[in-house]
Amino acid sequence: RRSMEGRSLSIPVLRGNAQVPLEPLRGRTIAVLGYGNQGRAHALNLRDSGLQVRIGQRAGRSADRARLDGFQVESLSEAASVADLAIIALPDENQPEIFRDQIAPALKAGTTIGFIHGFAVHYGFLQPERHLGVVMVAPKGPGTTLRDRFQRGQGLPALLAVHQPGERDEAEAFGLAWAAGIGAGRAGVIRTSFAHETETDLFGEQAVLCGGMTALIHAAFETLVDAGYPSELAYLECCHEVKQVADLVYERGLAGMTEAISNTAEFGTYTAGPRIADAHLREQLQQLLSEIRDGSFARKFREDVQAGSPWFETQRERIRQHPSEPVGQAVRLLMPWLQNNSDQANTGDSD
Repeated sequence: RRSMEGRSLSIPVLRGNAQVPLEPLRGRTIAVLGYGNQGRAHALNLRDSGLQVRIGQRAGRSADRARLDGFQVESLSEAASVADLAIIALPDENQPEIFRDQIAPALKAGTTIGFIHGFAVHYGFLQPERHLGVVMVAPKGPGTTLRDRFQRGQGLPALLAVHQPGERDEAEAFGLAWAAGIGAGRAGVIRTSFAHETETDLFGEQAVLCGGMTALIHAAFETLVDAGYPSELAYLECCHEVKQVADLVYERGLAGMTEAISNTAEFGTYTAGPRIADAHLREQLQQLLSEIRDGSFARKFREDVQAGSPWFETQRERIRQHPSEPVGQAVRLLMPWLQNNSDQANTGDSD
């Protein structure tokens, strides 16, 4: 075990300039291909770290944002053609075809390709030639948070994985320098594999962070409203306060959170939690993990989310039509400062 600030960790964690050096990318050209939530944060942090960054992005809102940020915007192939490190910051579902048709033909021999998530490579939808280096640096947080922490002189932990070293054997050195440039070396860089990053990330998103949380909020909201309680109270208790408790968990861990809440809340943690996380729930979690590991989730994702498919919009409309949405909008009007945060976060990877 390695010790970091007095706490034992079971996996190696790299920190600081000695272990996460920026130097391998000094004087080299980095192309960030895609300027959405993650792409923008990586590009800005790398530039602010003194590195040479070029942007590849098709015309649209993201391209306009990049120009406002002071970048010259090129086509994906133009930016890729001069890159020593080409960071692919495009949506997972679009990466295979765009890489095949626009990026791969333009790359110099021995270029290193960088990924922010291992999905396309791990499941074999994208198969780079062996002469290319392939590395992943996956910050554990959204791009807006990555940028905010960097500007404060802080950083987010990031996962580092090398899929193949490339003919120049630069993938690992470039990956560490990339992690340093976005500020991850200030927090910690954890070595892993494309498989472990992809599978744990997909599972966490489905089971807890997005799928599980959304379903639990909706079910709890509906239970209170159906029982005759005002919808505003149901929203405040079952949705609004999630962030406040999540912040405690983020800052202190689960045990620390229980020390900061009321006795009645803590009592419910111990008595209600096991009833919700019962044998059926655990069976469903195992099934989700199995589908991620055997590739069936990835195949279904690729089948349902195709170019021009209305799948996402159909699901988003279902969420928008849930009875909690207008209630939430009314509650948030009590806190107008939230609107600014929403505007800053609304920089997706769609274009």
